[in-house]
Amino acid sequence: MTASPSNSRRSRRSSAGGSFFRRLLGVLLLVGLIWFAWVYQQISQVAAEDQAQPADAIAVFGAAEYSGRPSPVFHARLDHAVELYRKQIAPLVITLGGGGDKDSGHTEGGVGRDYLLANGIPFGNIIAETRSTDTEQQVHRLASIARENNLKYIVVVSDGTHLFRIRALCQDAGLHVYTSPRPMLGHISNFDLATRYFHEMLSYTAWRMHADPAWLHSWLEGKSEL
Repeated sequence: MTASPSNSRRSRRSSAGGSFFRRLLGVLLLVGLIWFAWVYQQISQVAAEDQAQPADAIAVFGAAEYSGRPSPVFHARLDHAVELYRKQIAPLVITLGGGGDKDSGHTEGGVGRDYLLANGIPFGNIIAETRSTDTEQQVHRLASIARENNLKYIVVVSDGTHLFRIRALCQDAGLHVYTSPRPMLGHISNFDLATRYFHEMLSYTAWRMHADPAWLHSWLEGKSEL
């Protein structure tokens, strides 16, 4: 039995349609790979460079705190800020980060301020921001503080892998910043490093696409102590 002409035409249309979508999927995958390769390269480049130079302020991006004490990651960021302050990179240090329901009234910015005080930085040379809950909010609060205090140049301190996204957010907010990564804490496994890169690549991409649903935002910010 031979196939009818109508069945043959439907078969050809179906085959052509399937081929088109396969090619489209291939193009999208290629574009995605190129994009993420570029983001990875940018993260690596910024993480490897310390731009610290004379500025109006040093801004320390918050990380976890435990019952009023900075986590090891936050501790390292704050120590780096103290070192920059003692080198007279800037006369003012800004600590960023709020707290949640589980923090017993403590905030990252407040804990950071207390740590800086304990390390000899005068109270009048510290500004503690205590309301932000994620990196984007920290940048927005930093921009407000910069405007209120006429701060033109800011050295931003965080983990190396975090700084590319921070710099992009700051530039979008109209801030002129220099990036300065905190020192690494001992040995970091390849899996942990890959997780940090994945976190930042996905976070940056979501921000650029203006696609930041609440569940994704919460998950991304909770996957590390950034």
